[in-house]
Amino acid sequence: MCVYINWVAVDGTNMSGEASAPGASPRAPRPGTQKSSSTVTKKGDRGAKEKPATVLPPVGEEEPKNPEEYQCTGALETDFAELCTRSGYTDFPKVVTRPRPHPTSLPSASLSEKPTLDDQRLSGSCSLNSLESKYVFFRPTIQVEQEPEDKSVKEIYIRGWKVEERILGIFSKCLPALSQLQAINLWKVGLTDKTLATFIALLPLCSPTLRKVSLEGNPLPEQSYHKLMAQDSRIAHLSLRNNNIDDHGAQLLGQALSTLHNCNRTLVSLNLGFNHIGDVGAGYIADGLRLNRSLLWLSLAHNRIQDKGALKLAEVLRPFELTHTEVVERRRLLLEKGTQERLRSPSSSRHGDSKTDREKNQLVGVSSVALVDKTDKMQTVKTPKSLGKKKEKSGEVVKKEEKSGSGQSPTQGTPKKEDSTKAGKGKVTIPEQKPIKGKGPKTGSKEKRSILLESEQLVAETTEMVNPLLEPVEHRDGKVFLPGNKVLLHLNLLRNHITEVGLEGFLIAVQYQAQFSKSKSASKGPVGLLWLSLAKNCFSMQCPMYTMIQELMLPRDPISKAKLREEEAMAFSI
Repeated sequence: MCVYINWVAVDGTNMSGEASAPGASPRAPRPGTQKSSSTVTKKGDRGAKEKPATVLPPVGEEEPKNPEEYQCTGALETDFAELCTRSGYTDFPKVVTRPRPHPTSLPSASLSEKPTLDDQRLSGSCSLNSLESKYVFFRPTIQVEQEPEDKSVKEIYIRGWKVEERILGIFSKCLPALSQLQAINLWKVGLTDKTLATFIALLPLCSPTLRKVSLEGNPLPEQSYHKLMAQDSRIAHLSLRNNNIDDHGAQLLGQALSTLHNCNRTLVSLNLGFNHIGDVGAGYIADGLRLNRSLLWLSLAHNRIQDKGALKLAEVLRPFELTHTEVVERRRLLLEKGTQERLRSPSSSRHGDSKTDREKNQLVGVSSVALVDKTDKMQTVKTPKSLGKKKEKSGEVVKKEEKSGSGQSPTQGTPKKEDSTKAGKGKVTIPEQKPIKGKGPKTGSKEKRSILLESEQLVAETTEMVNPLLEPVEHRDGKVFLPGNKVLLHLNLLRNHITEVGLEGFLIAVQYQAQFSKSKSASKGPVGLLWLSLAKNCFSMQCPMYTMIQELMLPRDPISKAKLREEEAMAFSI
């Protein structure tokens, strides 16, 4: 009896290579499978080759997506998203419209009913999506305010998320396309001195309408905020609240306002509230206000200023003594001004011909005096020569007039034609003279400009024409006194540490400015403070000096004047 043993392999084949019966073993191979054990390695190799095939298509798509090749269209939402995608950002903040509170309030009955309905809905459908929607406000976003007509972006708000160098690089490409951008507000965005330098380099690329910058809640180790107030800066409104600015930072800001040789002529308002500025820092700010004639609005509220710093600030608002270096600089400016006028007067003045006539008359007078003193014989000999010289000079003058009439300067000519040329050519002839600058706003008003830009332009032109050191001065006891800063209109010193000692200094300054404004009421020009806030300091609100300051400032405050006019109008209507 012979016994045959059939060995079955793991893959379902016998030793002879034949497949076993279908019911012989549960590990029978499936049809279409290979018989060798190398199938496992081949499948693994095939899977490894197939995985890179799914990654290759996006690699090929990265070549055309170059941020440098993209041209911004002026739509911030589209441009920012496209530039972030081209730069490799996958999760970037979205551009959304800034939410505003509803202007109308709901009645009390509806308010009492709605919370109950909302609570029922929230308890009934408390899903993941509803919870995420509650925290949309805390997600990083770029909030914008748009013009109602053409939906162009006019203000940008970034709050509560760190703005890195790469984001600023994307802003440098998409922000210049915003032609109506007016303000940028960065609140607690984790700025550093390096990113601030990048941000400052970005500002000149933006539209000229960008005049307001707010950097609040961004303390810097080096306190380099003064770089925003450079001479070539276009910023008119700057807010630096809550930045831990101390006396060193105030020194840098005061030097940026003005020094003996440089002065900021564009900044109109400066907010330094909620910082750590003390008496020393207030003194530096006061030094910057000595020769600055463009800043109209200053806030030093919620700082650490005491009486010494308050007296420094009050001293600038009334006539103050010039230092030795300031007196020397004033004399130098006066000499330069005199030489420039002498060099410019015969060529560019409108009355050049009349000045030549005066010179001829002076020459005639000198020659006549000389002739009277001399003998009759000398008169008969020398008078023809003098007359010949006069004729030659008059001939030279006529030639000059003819040359001027040929087209060198349209204002020069005969005095008879002067009246006709004044009406048509007077505005074009002398662009360097200061009176012509006063006519600038008339031509600029024809263009479509905002009222704010025109007022700032007027301030800039007036500061360019007159240096503060060239203002009329007073000489007392061998000392030179400047009238003081009367351009500053708003000063906020709320919640500091000022006592009645510092209050007395402000009382003297306000009394002086009130008297000055009465004497100069008919003439145009700055008249001094219109609003002064000294509340919440270390003195009683019923203090006599504080009451006197309030009484002096009340008729000067334009807001209180408007309220009084409204009350009077209401009284007459009743």
